[in-house]
Amino acid sequence: MKFKHLLLAALLVSALQSCVIMSPKKHKALLAERDSLATRTATLEEQVSQLIADTSRIRQELATLKGNYSGLNDKYNALDKNYNASSSKVSQLSTDLQKREARLKEVEEILRKRDEATNALKEKLQKALLGFQQSGLTVDIRNGKVYVSLTDKLLFPSGSIVIDEKGKQALKQLAAVLNKEADINIAVEGHTDNKKIKNLGQIKDNWDLSVLRATSVTRYLTETENIDPKRLTATGKGEFQPIDTANTPEALSRNRRIEIVLSPKLDELYNLISK
Repeated sequence: MKFKHLLLAALLVSALQSCVIMSPKKHKALLAERDSLATRTATLEEQVSQLIADTSRIRQELATLKGNYSGLNDKYNALDKNYNASSSKVSQLSTDLQKREARLKEVEEILRKRDEATNALKEKLQKALLGFQQSGLTVDIRNGKVYVSLTDKLLFPSGSIVIDEKGKQALKQLAAVLNKEADINIAVEGHTDNKKIKNLGQIKDNWDLSVLRATSVTRYLTETENIDPKRLTATGKGEFQPIDTANTPEALSRNRRIEIVLSPKLDELYNLISK
């Protein structure tokens, strides 16, 4: 133990001697190295602090980016879902549009055929009734229907509801055409002028006169000319649908008439529209 103490003392003395005998140059070099190490240490510490700050900032930015990504991903998923829904809706609308266009073409074709049939019917009637056109009979087309207008003088004696022989001949020619056109609906309309009824027995007014004359024509067409009664309707319009509003004898005569309205059956069209 004593030896150890002696050895330690010898080493201490030797170290002190080394310090004492260290040259100024070496001492200066050591100090410079110390200062350099201190500077490098400070620089490294500053760099470490900067790296720590950068790391913290990058982590924050990464967290923000992750949040933004999550939000954008949610928006993308929502947009993708909306796109799929919209795409499906567009596809359905496109299919519906194609169906509507197909139906429209069918309707247009039916209407074209109706117009062809109406024009053909008009020509047939004009040809069949040519001999009566100078006696107050006209044939024209209005709103897709054929109107055969017969003045009261062609059909009835003044103030009467009984059809005279000339009127029967006109109706006979008309019926000959209509019996060959089973797909035509027939409406018989009675019209009068606006003069009050006088001394016509049970016929009280123009309503009565228009209805009874329309009924007389309808009965003649069904009972004598054998047109199917299911095809006919009879109505009285009285004085309320004049074709000439002037208060002249010519205008009043034109308003006293029977109109036979002929319209093609459009069951096919109605069925198509109701789908």
